[in-house]
Amino acid sequence: MQGSSKRPALSRGTVDMAAHRRNDAAWLDKAWADPATRVLVLEAGEPGSYGWRALSGRQSGLLVETVGDRPRLFFVSPDDAPDGDHYLLGVDGDGHAYFALSAHGEGALPEVEGTRRASLREVGALLDDRDAGLLTHAIALVNWNGTHRFCPVCGAPTRSASSGHVRICQEDGTEQFPRMDPAVIMLVHREVDGVEQCLLGHTPKAPEKWYSTLAGFVEPGESLEQAVIREVAEEAGVAVTEPRYLASQPWPFPRSLMLGFFARAIGEAERTDFDELSDLRWFSREELRAAVESGDVILPGAVSIARVLIEEWYGGALPG
Repeated sequence: MQGSSKRPALSRGTVDMAAHRRNDAAWLDKAWADPATRVLVLEAGEPGSYGWRALSGRQSGLLVETVGDRPRLFFVSPDDAPDGDHYLLGVDGDGHAYFALSAHGEGALPEVEGTRRASLREVGALLDDRDAGLLTHAIALVNWNGTHRFCPVCGAPTRSASSGHVRICQEDGTEQFPRMDPAVIMLVHREVDGVEQCLLGHTPKAPEKWYSTLAGFVEPGESLEQAVIREVAEEAGVAVTEPRYLASQPWPFPRSLMLGFFARAIGEAERTDFDELSDLRWFSREELRAAVESGDVILPGAVSIARVLIEEWYGGALPG
């Protein structure tokens, strides 16, 4: 694992989130009236289509334009923004405010010449640092607000507050904050006869030949390191030790925080989950590159922290 460290694609935000402005009504009104304010319009699903599948697909729709050879977020002014709930994303070094707007209904995205519809999965790794951070923040807020219209305590309707970063129960005033589900994602490795190998798995839910690192959600009462050890044992039947943290990445599909680790395999463990992974393969560095070049293996895209873990272990960029 001698490769140079690289920030995960969705962990590159540069805009100040300006949390101290979220409850400043006068400042928010002034910012929304400023034609220099930039609004990122996201296409939101209808109330009946809420759910993680709808949120990871429909609600991530946005417009991008191409500048040079890479995509760039397309913003509108507040005056040109469609109807919808808007949420403060932050303020850049030049004092420009950024908002996300959740537009409802079919065709909610404006039709603008020179732009195209895109998703975070598609363009997240191709955007510059500013845009990657803004889009990740925006998707997370829109998804959370869209699925937390009712109080989990009493079921009463909630209202948005703190510029989209809090929802308040209209019955008893209970405050709800954006939820993030911590999940560990780990590159398991070992040495056999002096040759380093990594373990990748295929899930039946993925396209054919798609292999990635292992991952799973952290359970209540569990540390991150315990989750790494448990998940690898359950899904792969491999005992690991020395979980070593590398980096984290928000993953708003709909609301995860991925925590990347390396873990060294030391033997076998009882495998109890045979549904999550349909195939497991060990690769040396040479075998992995050959499999990718031949098309025998498809690796996760650059938007995923799994790719960062794999290439960090490999020691450089891999094809694809």
